[in-house]
Amino acid sequence: MSHRIDCLQYANWSPEIFRQMREGGLDAVHVTIAYHETFRETVLNVECWNRWFEDHPDLIFQGFTGDDVRRAQAEGRTAIFFGAQNPSPIEDDIGLVEIWHRLGLRFMQLSYNNQSLLAAGCYEAEDPGLTRMGREVIAEMNRVGMVVDMSHSADRSTIEAAALSTRPIAITHANPHDWHPALRNKRDAVIRAVTEAGGMMGFSLYPHHLKAGSDCSLADFCAMIARMVETYGIAHFGIGSDLCQNQPDRVVEWMRTGRWTKGVDYGEGSASAPGFPPQPSWFADNRDFPGLAQGLREIGFDRTEVDALMGENWLRFFDDSFGPAR
Repeated sequence: MSHRIDCLQYANWSPEIFRQMREGGLDAVHVTIAYHETFRETVLNVECWNRWFEDHPDLIFQGFTGDDVRRAQAEGRTAIFFGAQNPSPIEDDIGLVEIWHRLGLRFMQLSYNNQSLLAAGCYEAEDPGLTRMGREVIAEMNRVGMVVDMSHSADRSTIEAAALSTRPIAITHANPHDWHPALRNKRDAVIRAVTEAGGMMGFSLYPHHLKAGSDCSLADFCAMIARMVETYGIAHFGIGSDLCQNQPDRVVEWMRTGRWTKGVDYGEGSASAPGFPPQPSWFADNRDFPGLAQGLREIGFDRTEVDALMGENWLRFFDDSFGPAR
C-alpha cells in the first residue's frame, strides 16, 4: 500500500484533528513548531507535542526517519515530523543546529518573509543572497541531516542555497508564480534550481497561494500539478498543504508580525480581509486527502503517479535527507 504524506501543517492541534489525519489516511505530517520563537520558546512547543504523544499514542507518535512513516502505516497511526519556519530557534548559535536535530527537527527554513541572519525573505525589496552565517548553517544542516527549506525565502537566496547545499533542498509549501503571482509562490528559475539539484516542492492549498483563492477548483489545482510534472518531472513534487485548520486570526497575525514590528502587516491578506481565508470547499481538512488523490486520477495521472505525488516522493526524500551525511 502506498504512503500518504503532507509536508506542512500548522493546525490548532486536537484529538479531533489527529483522528481526521487517520481518516484521511495520512501516514506522516510535517508540522511547524516555530515561527518567531526563540530556542527556549520552541522547546515549550516541543513539550506540548510530547504531551500529545503521551496522551494519544493510538493516533500519533514523533517521527525521526523515513522508516517511521512505514511504521506509522503498519500500526495505523500518523508520524509527526517537526519543522521550523524560521531559523529563530537556533538564535545566533550554529551549535544549536545539531541540538535541534537530536530533538527531532527535520526541516528548517532559512528565512520567513523577512531578512534573517541566514538569508533574505520573499517580502524584502532587496535580496543579497545567503549571508556568511547562512552558508555555514547550510553546511551544518547538510552534515547532521536537517532539510534546508526555502518556502518563504527570496529568489536569489533560494537559488544560491540549492547550488551550495551538498544535499537536495526543499520548498515544502508553495505553488508556481506564473499560475498565481503571490509573493510566496515560486518563479521558474527558482523551481528549476531546486529540482535540477534533486530537491522537492510541496504544492500548497493555502487560499492566498491558489489561483482564484478560496474559489479555486480541484480541477484547476490538479491541472497546475500536471503542468508542473510535465515541465520539471514527477519525482520532485508532493503535497505541502499549509493547512492552518481551526486557528484563530490572532495566529496569522503572529505569523506575519511576530515581534519585528509594532505596525500591522497584512501579508497577502488586506485590511478588509486580515484573517485566515476560508479553505476551498474540496479541501477543508485532512479527511479530504482521498478526494485530492481522486482529482489527480481524473486529470490523467495513473496509480503509480498519484502514489508518487501523494507521498512516495516525500518518503524517498525523507530516507535520503534525515540521517547524517555519508
